[in-house]
Parts: sequence; structure tokens; C-alpha cells
Amino acid sequence: MKKENKKQKPTIIIADDHEEILDFIAEDLSIDYKTLKAANGQEVLNLLKEYSVHLIISDIMMPIIDGHELCKILKSNVEFSHIPLILLTAKNTLQSKIKGLEEGADAYIEKPFSPNHLQAQIQSLLTNRNKVRSFFSHSPLAHINTMAYTQADKIFLERINNLIHENITSKDLDVSQLAEMLHMSRPTLYRKIKAVSNLTPNDLINISRLKKAAELLCQRRYKIFEVAYMVGYSSQTHFGRNFQKQFGMTPSEYIEQQKKAKTQTPGS
Repeated sequence: MKKENKKQKPTIIIADDHEEILDFIAEDLSIDYKTLKAANGQEVLNLLKEYSVHLIISDIMMPIIDGHELCKILKSNVEFSHIPLILLTAKNTLQSKIKGLEEGADAYIEKPFSPNHLQAQIQSLLTNRNKVRSFFSHSPLAHINTMAYTQADKIFLERINNLIHENITSKDLDVSQLAEMLHMSRPTLYRKIKAVSNLTPNDLINISRLKKAAELLCQRRYKIFEVAYMVGYSSQTHFGRNFQKQFGMTPSEYIEQQKKAKTQTPGS
């Protein structure tokens, strides 16, 4: 069972086969992050089975599984593809940098590097992910794919979105049903959704209902109570309360906002 980190420092894996470099980076980051150390890519994969990880820093030149191979494995595996990866290398060549980025690395830092530069890069990646998650959650028409950073994530999120929409009128749709339809274990699905969106599966289902409702309200073909039933709510009051809590406005206010936006758009 994975060790979750509730309200604690973000967890970072640092991989390098040079023990002195490994210890230096881990010590430098230990104030702000929980750090786990690995001597090669295989040890990274072993740690990922045990811990929920927010970011990985990996040297490229390592035995057993090097940084490039680790990157390919992680970015093609739906369970880990969302984790930001920073590659470190002493190779000061454009070709090496291009290869790392093509394989899906989120950032590339050349040795020797400034610890402050590494800290800034980590903070930037984690902050940007959080901004994207917040934008998705609070913007009525933001598509779920805005949270996808890899092809594996995009495919996963599209499958989730399609399944929710196919079963959107069902009031009983929950994580267990989604897991069964996706042929995933319930804990694995829970961890993946939480890691990608910072939402529980049930929260994601509810937000997806409300986003579909926003889309229907924009069409102005249905009354609010009809839209509520179409997205799985049995009560217009409950629907309206949830819509306002999520998006900061009532369904009626949202309709008026969209009307104004359309009239102010040139050519509308």
C-alpha cells in the first residue's frame, strides 16, 4: 500500500548514482520537501510503488535504467505519467537536451547547476500544475484535457470524461463504477485522479456534471430545472447550490453572464 502524504511537504525522488551529488541535492531540498533517494531508474520505480510522489529529479547517466529510459517508462505509464520530471546531465549538447524534452521531460538542467535554479524550477513546475488544476475546477467551460501534460494523461482523462458523460444521468455513479468500467483497481484510480486533478473521484464526477450543465445552459434550449435533471440532479435547489459553490455564481447569473459576453463579441 502506498504511503500518502496528508498535508505534508511535497515528496520528491532524487536519482543519481553519484552519492555525494545525491546527498547534496537531498539536503538542499529537505527544508521544503520530503526527499527520497535512488541510485538508478529501477530504484525510482521501486519507490513509486511505495510512495505518492509529486516530482522526480533524475540524472541521465545511471546504471541499470538511465534517465532517458526512466523518462520513457514514466511518461508512457498512466499511473505515473502525471509526475513532473527534471533531467540533470553533464552533457552540454543541444542533441541531448532535445532528446530529453522529446521523451517527455518537463525540464532539463545542465551540471554544474545552481541550487537556487533547481529550487526555482521545482517551484515553477509544482505551482503551474496547481494553477491548471484550479483553472479547470473553477472555470465552467474549461475542458478536462487542460490538465493533461502527456499523451497518456490525455487518453486517460478523455476516457474518464466520456464515461462520466455516458452515465451522467445516473445519480449513483461513483468511483467504484468508474474503476470497474476502466478495468482499474479502485485505489489506483483514486490515486491517479487525485494526483492529476487534486480532486477526489467523486468531486471530479460532480464537477463534470456541473460543467456539462454549464454547456447546456449556454445553449439556452432548456430551463434550469431540466438541465439539473439532465446531469443527474433530482433537485434544482441542490443543483443551484452546488453550481454556485463551484463557480461562484448561480445558474441564472451564469446564463446572464454568457448573454452579455455574446452581445459584446464582434460579429455575434
